[in-house]
Amino acid sequence: MARKEVKKVRGVYEKDPGSGIWWICYKQGNTRKREKVGSRGNAISLYQQRKTELLAGKKLPANLRKAAITFAELANEAVAWSAEFHPKDIRTVRNRMATLVAKFGERPAEDIEPLEIGNWLTSNTQWAPATKNRFRALISLVYRQAMRNGKTARNPARLVAARVENNGRTRYLLDDEERELRKVMAVRYPHYLDVLVVALNTGMRKGEQFSLTWDAVDLESRKIRLIETKNGSSRTIPINTPCLTALNNLRATSRDKRSFVFLLPSGGPMKEPRSWFTEALKDAKIDGLRWHDLRHTFCSRLAMAGVDIRTIAALAGHKTLQMSMRYAHLAPAHNLDAIEKLIAVA
Repeated sequence: MARKEVKKVRGVYEKDPGSGIWWICYKQGNTRKREKVGSRGNAISLYQQRKTELLAGKKLPANLRKAAITFAELANEAVAWSAEFHPKDIRTVRNRMATLVAKFGERPAEDIEPLEIGNWLTSNTQWAPATKNRFRALISLVYRQAMRNGKTARNPARLVAARVENNGRTRYLLDDEERELRKVMAVRYPHYLDVLVVALNTGMRKGEQFSLTWDAVDLESRKIRLIETKNGSSRTIPINTPCLTALNNLRATSRDKRSFVFLLPSGGPMKEPRSWFTEALKDAKIDGLRWHDLRHTFCSRLAMAGVDIRTIAALAGHKTLQMSMRYAHLAPAHNLDAIEKLIAVA
């Protein structure tokens, strides 16, 4: 379909046809002035305002030709800051920022309003409340950095209401599901069986597990030392017998004892288990399980074995006990045993 012809307006033009970004051009004395505006309607309004100001003899600012800073420019600065101060999360930051730039990138940052941000988050109905909150937080980071650098005076995301999150998901791998999964993997993905065993017996986060190098693993004293975790703290994970067997298998096939623990059959580092794990779950007819749920499985099984919440929190690296309390209800039999210890007064 041919592009609809737009009626020309004196002093208003689209510098890059089809971009949707409009400029105005006028003369102040013998000096030609240009301003980047945004929408065509806003450009027409600003052009008329400038002409009125010139007719009234108002002196315009000398730096008027300087284009308004766009959201994309501020976003690039926020990504650079994140890469320096939070390098472990930079991949996620870049992916989410790409979505934000696609939506707001060419807009002047000062023109973006809280209502617009809130409506955009609401319109993404496929996102969970937690996802919407992460995007809100990232927009806020963009503006906070810009305020620190003196490039904006406000943070519109600050006035956007946070969504109520439901962090109570405790989907874990049932015993019969694990048996079916192991059967499938033994046939289709035997190389990855040890990877699964380590996940189930350490409760490491995906990023922790697949960035693990052999210098952090002490097979002799049966300990894994995680120095810099997601919440900024370090922790030590004991290596139980199934995990020790799996790690010894992995060590025997490792070409470089200083390299990553988890490798692809080709020898390269394994960064993402999704490809084979998703297919294995499908073949085993297991629904609604994610890799992160193996961490839930670790914590849930500890709770069902009667391990106290403080120990679960320490082993999982939870920052607060509240994060571990979600598993307390999984041990009703142990809670009943505790109540039975009460001695009735005659």
